[in-house]
Amino acid sequence: MTVGIIGLGLMGGSLAKAVKKYNIANKVYGYVRNDEQKKEVLDLSLVDEVVDIDTLKKECDLIVLAVAVDTIIDLMPQLLDIKETTTIIDLGSTKEIIINNIPSNIRKNFVALHPMVGTEKNGPKAAIDNFYEGHIVVLCNIEDNDEFHSNRILNLFQDIGMKIVKMNAKEHDIHSCYMSHLPHVISYSLANTVMGHEDPKSIIALAAGGFRDMSRVAKSSPRMWTDIFKQNRENLLESIDLFEAHMKSVRDMVENENYDELEKWMVKANTLHEIL
Repeated sequence: MTVGIIGLGLMGGSLAKAVKKYNIANKVYGYVRNDEQKKEVLDLSLVDEVVDIDTLKKECDLIVLAVAVDTIIDLMPQLLDIKETTTIIDLGSTKEIIINNIPSNIRKNFVALHPMVGTEKNGPKAAIDNFYEGHIVVLCNIEDNDEFHSNRILNLFQDIGMKIVKMNAKEHDIHSCYMSHLPHVISYSLANTVMGHEDPKSIIALAAGGFRDMSRVAKSSPRMWTDIFKQNRENLLESIDLFEAHMKSVRDMVENENYDELEKWMVKANTLHEIL
């Protein structure tokens, strides 16, 4: 089939590599916003040709929206006249608001999903070979899709080596909040705390594995994550409240020198490794 990808950064660029590697697409088109990105995308051979959205709608069997979650919603009015056989997917980290904004006349074509994989990098140079293999992709509310479109997407992601999970969008957004969105909030908070207290030379000289690991995702795109936090606001606020309760608890244990309880608290946290 012919694939068109709007947004050729980490997610979209890596998917372009995957559909080429597994011979899923006979041709891959891309859409980018400016000439600088167009040159970069073509120099990296992520797509065969960069075209406009009208050409994507005319030529493509599958259109991939690999852009910020608010931009996914903004693009929907431009896709109202797609062919009946054209499938649309989005790779957004939130699902409920996106699904609620899909126009009814293309709902059967639009498969809302979220590959549970990522790095802190962005832009076309962030595209990675073998990025999706072995990871999970969550398909949300596929009972609202025509079987032709849902089966096409199930086959595609199985062919590139992903494990399929089906889930309600509301449930997905709760789980995604705790597994991804809250950790990003914590990482940004840690980075700002350290930068507000330590001078750059000390950070460079003394930052060790723990800080580097926990602050890594604070390098992620602020624009992209602002949109995600906005779309998943209620779940994020609830998760922050729960995290703050744990921080208050550990503060009280340290303040009151209750180190036996503190050790038990950390032992309980260690059991996470039995799951992961």
